[in-house]
Amino acid sequence: MSPLRAQKKILRQEFLAKRAAVPHDRRDQISHELIKKFLSTEIYREAKVIMAYASTPDELQLNELFAACFADKKILAIPYIVGKGKMQAVEVPSFDALEVGAFNILTVKRKLRNFIKPAQIDCVIVPGAAFDLNGGRLGLGGGYYDRFLPLAINAKKIALAYDFQLVDNLPTEKHDAKIDMVFTFR
Repeated sequence: MSPLRAQKKILRQEFLAKRAAVPHDRRDQISHELIKKFLSTEIYREAKVIMAYASTPDELQLNELFAACFADKKILAIPYIVGKGKMQAVEVPSFDALEVGAFNILTVKRKLRNFIKPAQIDCVIVPGAAFDLNGGRLGLGGGYYDRFLPLAINAKKIALAYDFQLVDNLPTEKHDAKIDMVFTFR
């Protein structure tokens, strides 16, 4: 492992430990405030197709964003893993279309899967361990978003993050996909 990758691994572990230590009631409050902030943006209002992620217990919770997309008649997509380091966007027509899938993460039921081309997506809510002021992102280590985001050529890449996840600078490599904006709650 290169020194840069070793440094990224250590940082990832540190940020994920901090994220896991956030009490769930505080996580839910911050999730609500960040989603409210995002929903008030022109990016959200103008987007027709939004891709988000199905939250794990330690991540900011996005169910309120899902509900807003359904209410506002936007097309909502989440990742669908198709191979090592590869994912596609699958449409989520409603909460009822979701079931628990691999790694205990919600996915769209097989018979309801409708895939969306990355170029059709207007906005991607991107998960991560940490983000920096230059659009750098420290992902979760699988490279899924680093491979997918360059294909989403028309999408604004947005992160919703805890304050501690936004730092001045992160170590990045040329294959690391950048994001456009980070929303934090202060």
